[in-house]
Amino acid sequence: MLDEIDPEVFIAHKAYDAGPLIEKLEERGIALVIPSKKNRIFPRKTRFSIYKKRNIIERFFATLKQFRGIATRYGKLKSTFIAAVQLVSAVIGGN
Repeated sequence: MLDEIDPEVFIAHKAYDAGPLIEKLEERGIALVIPSKKNRIFPRKTRFSIYKKRNIIERFFATLKQFRGIATRYGKLKSTFIAAVQLVSAVIGGN
């Protein structure tokens, strides 16, 4: 899935601190914001000012999942599901 997008920054939980993923992202020139696991011999520096913004995204998805039609994906068509997500996102953003 990462091959289809080209982000400037990759923000993730320390569970994603895996060598192959990190190497692939560094090859593509994507900035990493992934805290190092405790068992890493040479920990990487992490920009925690950016990492804190991950919380905003997680809270958004938690709120999005509260809408039953999206959580259970009642819309079987891709276009219907995306439209529902966009509508609910607009409702959430308006609060």
